[in-house]
Amino acid sequence: MTETETLQADVIVVGGGLGGVAAALAAARRGRSVVLTEETDWLGGQLTSQGVPPDEHPWIERFGASASYRRLREAIREEYRTWYPLTAEAMRHPALNPGLGKVSKLCHEPSVSARVIDAMLAPHIAAGRLRVLREARPVAASADGGVVRSVTVRQSGRDLALRGAFVLDATELGDVLPLAGIPYVTGFESRDETGEPSAPLHAQPRNVQSFSWVFALGYEAGADHVIDRPDDYDFWRAYEPAFWGGPMLGLVAPDPRTLTPFARTFDPTSPVSTGVDADQSKDPGDRELWAFRRILAQANFEPGFLTSDVTIVNWPMIDYLEGDVLDVTPAERDRHLAGARSLSTSMLYWLQTEAPRPDGGRGWAGLHLRGDVLGTVDGFAKAPYHREARRIRARSTVVEQDLSLAVRGGRGAAAYRDSIGIGMYRIDLHPSTTGDNYLDVASSPFQIPLGALIPAGGGNLLAAAKNIGTTHITNGCYRLHPVEWSIGEAAGALAAHCLDTGTSPDEVHADDRRLRQFQDTLVAEGVELAWPEVKGF
Repeated sequence: MTETETLQADVIVVGGGLGGVAAALAAARRGRSVVLTEETDWLGGQLTSQGVPPDEHPWIERFGASASYRRLREAIREEYRTWYPLTAEAMRHPALNPGLGKVSKLCHEPSVSARVIDAMLAPHIAAGRLRVLREARPVAASADGGVVRSVTVRQSGRDLALRGAFVLDATELGDVLPLAGIPYVTGFESRDETGEPSAPLHAQPRNVQSFSWVFALGYEAGADHVIDRPDDYDFWRAYEPAFWGGPMLGLVAPDPRTLTPFARTFDPTSPVSTGVDADQSKDPGDRELWAFRRILAQANFEPGFLTSDVTIVNWPMIDYLEGDVLDVTPAERDRHLAGARSLSTSMLYWLQTEAPRPDGGRGWAGLHLRGDVLGTVDGFAKAPYHREARRIRARSTVVEQDLSLAVRGGRGAAAYRDSIGIGMYRIDLHPSTTGDNYLDVASSPFQIPLGALIPAGGGNLLAAAKNIGTTHITNGCYRLHPVEWSIGEAAGALAAHCLDTGTSPDEVHADDRRLRQFQDTLVAEGVELAWPEVKGF
């Protein structure tokens, strides 16, 4: 029988993604003891172990993020300026984009952000305020009336019971919620429940966005790095969703906004065409796949340093549609995870052997996996990229009509009295497990309401990642990197604030005076609660 050891702290943060890291930092900065757990050996979640370059709004360099998130971004750039042989032009550029990718103004190696996150946490570990448990998975919880007494994590064959005044669920899938009996929702809510224009008439709890298993690629001209033909290659080679416009293994996929299938281009030999800054103003989308999520660009470094650019494959063609992993048996979960890996492996093989080349030939045999930038031997990310989690039944729920441009028009997104941060992204839902195509809705710059972090039944658990009170639809813009960070930062700060003032999250949320007091502490730490009024913005 596995022996259980008990660890005690003021704040228990389960899940070491961006939300969990931000929560741990916020609580530790305020002098509180914290235990932070993570299933992999890297902290940072979608930015690191899942291999996804930051999806951010176009104003991120000027405003629209908290001071701590800005420190993270600048520390990543400083890592390159300090240790990498950048060109003089790249070294001087204040908004250095190491990969010149089009998806972000900061496309970079996940391994670099993993190191930076460790450095940000290191002072609190040295001070004894923070303990980090890596490769620790939540397996049980004890709760009574919404109060979580303990969460048990399994690490290297031992069980650790974590006890604290507050428990923050920052896991990728909201894993603490079912263990602790906290009410939650999955999939698509009904239009009757939410009033959302894009919602279906009836709830679809199994209708969840696809997840992806990301990998990194380099290219060596004239070499042959072709992998063994995957066992399931024939299955995936023939796999063709009704709305896709052809087999998934290919360069054709639906446009997220028009839903019309069109062919992307892919050429690992194409040169960088513009300077050291990825211009997002024209929103090029993923039309050229090699450049879209490129994380290292030879043009930024001294000649001879890199033998090729490096790009991340997180494309529509690896969106796994065969099922989800929420509230299923362990066997079904493992089957879907293996299926996602198989799809990604098959996509790699197709690129190496069948992808069209500009010279009329087929296949890029010189493509090779770059597991070093992902911290793995096999070249694939340490963990799958999950776009959607279980979501708490919250004190307040963000709905489509709060931020949809079609509904709100020139009024902008709804202003919340309890704002604890801001974010911006289109409502971007990927194809789903029940056969839905993309759902893309233009949105206004929005706020994050505190009530969305607090379960409807109260208690001491706070949502600290993608599991807040959004709907299936609004999750599509609240799941991005800076928003997840802001959610976690507010959750960690709220836990510490409640301990400092002897109040509960519900009391802070319900009382205007207490709420303003908490909001003032956030502002003092560099959290933006509202979008600036800027001419032309």
